[in-house]
Amino acid sequence: MSSQTEGPYVEGQIQATEELAREDAAKTPTRSAPRMSPGRWVVTLGWRHAIAIIAVIFALFPILYIINIALNPVGSLSAACPPDKTGPEAITCLFPSTFSLDNFQAIFNDPLKPFGTWFMNTLVLALSVSFISTLMSAAGAFAFSRLRFKGRRPGLLALVLLQMFPQILAITAIFILMTSMKEVFPAIGLGTVAGLLLIYLGGSLGVNTYLIKGFFDTVPVEIDESAKIDGASHVRIFFGLVLRLALPVLVVVFFVTFTFIFNELAIAKVLLADIRNTTLAVGLNTYVSGNTQEWGKFAAGALVAAIPMVVIFSLTQKYLTTGLTAGAVKG
Repeated sequence: MSSQTEGPYVEGQIQATEELAREDAAKTPTRSAPRMSPGRWVVTLGWRHAIAIIAVIFALFPILYIINIALNPVGSLSAACPPDKTGPEAITCLFPSTFSLDNFQAIFNDPLKPFGTWFMNTLVLALSVSFISTLMSAAGAFAFSRLRFKGRRPGLLALVLLQMFPQILAITAIFILMTSMKEVFPAIGLGTVAGLLLIYLGGSLGVNTYLIKGFFDTVPVEIDESAKIDGASHVRIFFGLVLRLALPVLVVVFFVTFTFIFNELAIAKVLLADIRNTTLAVGLNTYVSGNTQEWGKFAAGALVAAIPMVVIFSLTQKYLTTGLTAGAVKG
């Protein structure tokens, strides 16, 4: 057989064999997996589904309850679920019986409590502190991980020890410092958003630096050495190589810092005492503190305040899973 006819002949044989195999497979009855008995299903899989359902209900309960209060025009906790509803009837309290946007309109139209100013102050603070703190912490972590200098080990140990003391312990010293700062530099003194930004930056650098350093230690040093052979400086290695490889942990640090700053209450309440120029956490607290119990406005403000958190989480969720475990195991 010539080489010209050998190719089509072999292809024809292969096609015929494949067709016969498909016909045999179609004629052969498929065996379905044996059905699992109800008792075995409960022991094997049922308890997992039950735990998942309980966890979902536990997570959705406060969200549905806050939505119900925010959409209720009465704006009280008792109105959301009257005392006469008990037992299975109490489940209906999770779903609003009436829909009204009065509470949302009230928080935006109150001149004495400017919700818009609170929201912008908190958003600017959270984004600025998160970005600057992540960048500065990454630079410090790079120095502790890659460079060798005198005082490196004591400095790293000091970072760890300082995290044992919460920032709230220094609130009196911070207040006195910011009061004195206002007399010299009014723009960053007590009662200013810029001054609060500096305080937040100082409090978040330590733990973020130590977290990012753990990830930098897992990046092979050979990458730095090969870049140095090509003439790259430490700055070029840091911005061009290390930061790109450390993107997951940087996103995690950004998200954690953003969440903390957005929800921080104690320090902001001391440094930004003016209700006309404060943060969301402090402003929302005024709705339910003292003699005022405006739970409807509080719930509506909480829902609006949750929007940036949901957006940031949606944009960064693909990095959170890998970033949270990054640096846990070295090797």
